Amino acid sequence: MIVRASPAAGSDAAAAEIVGIDWGTTRRRVVALDARARLLREWEDDAGMLGVSGRFAAALDEALQRVGPVAGHALVLMAGMVGSAQGWHAVPYVEAGSPLETLAQRLFEVPDAPRGLRCRIVPGCRWRGEAGAVDVMRGEETQLLGAVALGRRDGGFVLPGTHSKWVALRDGRIERFRTYLSGELFALLSHHGTLAPLVREPREDAAAFADGVRASGRGALSQVLFECRARVVAGDLPAASARDWLSGALIGTEWHDALQRLGRPSAPVCIIGTAGLAALHLRAAQQLGVPAETLDAREAQLAAWGALARGLGHSPSGRRSTP
Repeated sequence: MIVRASPAAGSDAAAAEIVGIDWGTTRRRVVALDARARLLREWEDDAGMLGVSGRFAAALDEALQRVGPVAGHALVLMAGMVGSAQGWHAVPYVEAGSPLETLAQRLFEVPDAPRGLRCRIVPGCRWRGEAGAVDVMRGEETQLLGAVALGRRDGGFVLPGTHSKWVALRDGRIERFRTYLSGELFALLSHHGTLAPLVREPREDAAAFADGVRASGRGALSQVLFECRARVVAGDLPAASARDWLSGALIGTEWHDALQRLGRPSAPVCIIGTAGLAALHLRAAQQLGVPAETLDAREAQLAAWGALARGLGHSPSGRRSTP
């Protein structure tokens, strides 16, 4: 578990009016906010969807106790895999093209919430393209709403992670997006198969990462991945640098494919992610000569919780505020 201190002195004992939970497959991130969506407390653990399957109500109650105190009329907002078919409730996707600001009107009300609290799940987003192309996201749409709330309504966005999302926004609407399995592939290759023994010893090697990015543009991903092994056994790459080379190859593949399909952007691509992952994507973008900037995922998530609460008209009384 990771615990961060409250940003405001003396606010730890304040009862949360809003609780936001980013409930992913393996991780759960919980924040307690006041009525104006200002951060009081936050923490995260490994009680993701897979860890609490079949006991979501009890797991939520445990989370509220740990992040408490929580006001009896508090609004609880949840996003991510908690709304999937394997989650607490299967919440239908919203089709791409709807204004992200309208997500507040599409929230799913949890019928079996503990303590009689007002609990809502953010729906995911589905995109359909030509020739039967389809893609889905759960959780990233909430961070994109946060980006819009912070004034970033247009352009290209990258949300790196287990399943990296590349998104085009136009006037606060998701125009199209594309998912890459890069994070999951990196985890699998690090623990299984012929590459695993080579990448278990991490060493920060910027040159190896850059070389992996360069290699990613030379062929199909499966060929590039084998090149990692070939370089090590041929003596061209130290085994201790294989992990960074592999990371560069996977991230570079995303950038090459996205640039080919979406074209080179005229404005900086916005990378929404944790500091470590965002920095790697920023390095790849700079190497490829693509303008890019970063937005902290936590900042975007906090902005999203506030935007959703305002969209519901949440007030300290627990009732909808009147215009």
